[in-house]
Amino acid sequence: MKKTSILTCVLVGALSIGACKAQKKADAVENKISYELLDLPNVNIKDFKKNADGAYVIFDGSSLEGWRGYGKDHIPNKWSLDNGTLKFSKAPSISSPEGGDLIFAHDFKDFELEFEWKISEGGNSGVFFLAKEIKGQPIYISSPEFQLLDNERHPDAKLGVDNNRKSASLYDMIPAKPQNANPAGEWNSSKIVVKKGKVSHYQNGVNVVEYELWTPAWTALLQASKFSKEKWPLAFELLNNVGGKSKSGVIGFQDHGDDVWLRNITVKVF
Repeated sequence: MKKTSILTCVLVGALSIGACKAQKKADAVENKISYELLDLPNVNIKDFKKNADGAYVIFDGSSLEGWRGYGKDHIPNKWSLDNGTLKFSKAPSISSPEGGDLIFAHDFKDFELEFEWKISEGGNSGVFFLAKEIKGQPIYISSPEFQLLDNERHPDAKLGVDNNRKSASLYDMIPAKPQNANPAGEWNSSKIVVKKGKVSHYQNGVNVVEYELWTPAWTALLQASKFSKEKWPLAFELLNNVGGKSKSGVIGFQDHGDDVWLRNITVKVF
């Protein structure tokens, strides 16, 4: 309740307890952050084949089945199949190029995502998970980000705190240690494990980041980042409750305007 509401209830004896409760409810509605969840088509993960390790193969180099643009019902044409890889092209040789983040249209809760990636010189991209599709908002407003970066050339590598914007870092919150990314143009293997709120980032076979969602420590990380309640109230609201009521969401890859290649994308569901 606002201070003015409290003073009103104390000083004006004619106001009933019920009136004070009504005022409190009105104040809460006034201060509520509003947003709209999109309801777009999803796929059934059980329609996809599993590999020998029991993980669903969601990209095998030959098809974009199950994928679509974030907040869209189609695949933006800057994303394409390229010699067995999933590629985002900064400047494709096509008419009317369309960009945007790409998602696999299924909500995952507890899972192990594995993928390989390489970035162009000076390139920047990212991986998102437990994301919700929010009308008029970018994917990163509701999702943690596993950073993909050319650490040697992109300026983001020198921003943030303690290298927390370098490759495999929890973007703007926890730096990947050790920092073992391969140079631009070379392939990296990565893995993101989410299990009962505990998240681990792996890069080239090494566990480089760990954190736990929905805890006071998670809230503190957000408050120390660009997503704090004061700097970005909607992002704080969504990220502090990442995954929403279901604690689940989509996996996505970022259009940051730079060429990036991905391959061998699998998800093991727990």
